[in-house]
Amino acid sequence: MEGTDIELMLGVKAGDEACFERLLAKHRAPVVAFIYRLVHDRGEAEDLAQEAFLRVFRARKSYTPDAKFTTWLYRIATNLALNSLRNGRRRRNDVSVDEAGGEQRPPMDVADPASAIEERLVERERARTIRLAVDALPEKQRTAVLLHKYQDLRYEEIARILGCSESALKSLLFRAYETLRERLEPLVPGLAAPGKGIGT
Repeated sequence: MEGTDIELMLGVKAGDEACFERLLAKHRAPVVAFIYRLVHDRGEAEDLAQEAFLRVFRARKSYTPDAKFTTWLYRIATNLALNSLRNGRRRRNDVSVDEAGGEQRPPMDVADPASAIEERLVERERARTIRLAVDALPEKQRTAVLLHKYQDLRYEEIARILGCSESALKSLLFRAYETLRERLEPLVPGLAAPGKGIGT
């Protein structure tokens, strides 16, 4: 039986290292992808994710299931990533769109029809433009968007991670998505309001 995150973490607290391995297997890739979208450096994202899980393991004895495990984990990961950025480590802006999405796509097949190649190039440029627009947001807005859009966390969880009220978070996301709507309207006509479209 897989067990819920809380059950697994309680197992870790009780000394069951296999439970920790299952949590690591389940959450490592999404955490690395989330941190990568903030710091834009694959090695740094891997290192910070490892540190996040080490902190979870070290804090196992004091763990109490008063919030979702993912809320606790992403709060640690967010703080580590933002501290890394504030400490002056440069974000790489020359990463490929495929890397930014946390996935490696196979190289283009030279035998593809010209129209298919053109479509893929357009899609890559579109994704790059969206990434740059998100990167240009203020730090807290960018983090909220990444947690909401890419990690698919609920308002309550994101508010706990960022240490603000749900109403403050909704206001933060509204401003972020409004900025993105204005910047991306030529690229994505009819971009929806917060909570829809790019923000879903």
